[in-house]
Amino acid sequence: MVAIRSAAIIPRQAVSELWWLLMVEAILAIFFGIVAIFWPALTLLTLVYLFSAFVLGWGLLEILTGVMSIRRRDTWWLTLLFGLIALGVGIFLVRHPAVSFATFILVIGLTLIARGLFDIVSIFLDKLSFAHRAIRGILGIAAIAAGIIILLQPVAGGVAFVWVLGLYALIFGPLTLVLALESRNDFLGLTEAAGGERKEKE
Repeated sequence: MVAIRSAAIIPRQAVSELWWLLMVEAILAIFFGIVAIFWPALTLLTLVYLFSAFVLGWGLLEILTGVMSIRRRDTWWLTLLFGLIALGVGIFLVRHPAVSFATFILVIGLTLIARGLFDIVSIFLDKLSFAHRAIRGILGIAAIAAGIIILLQPVAGGVAFVWVLGLYALIFGPLTLVLALESRNDFLGLTEAAGGERKEKE
């Protein structure tokens, strides 16, 4: 019986113990979303630098999450892959701040779609709670929808698409924060349960 319970706990604990990384991602996304939407007179060059900083931080956090969850999560390699992609996008934009509007639109759109696909795939591969699956599904759909809308942005529209990007960040941030808090509670509960089992054995 103990072996069965332990086997059930391991996948959940592997996800839950990384709650603090989710919280950092959430705070980063909320900050980016607020700045992107409420920054007056936002220019394309400013947006490139702003998005570069955001996606660089996003990529580094995803790489760290992927590395820390090797052999503990089925989708660790997807997390690592997205982190590398995001990091590459960030480095490209930092090195080419004067990128054309069309190229910038393409980069943002494809990055969001890739993120959305990762969130949806993780629903089926990772052993998550129903709440985690539901939130991941919402985030995946929101990312794909935002990516498609941005890819369809007309060149004549200027930086109007920043509202879509900022809105996605403000959806991603709070929902990821919910995941982080729920994962933290799960982790504390599982830790207490494991401690109780050890005391019973003693």
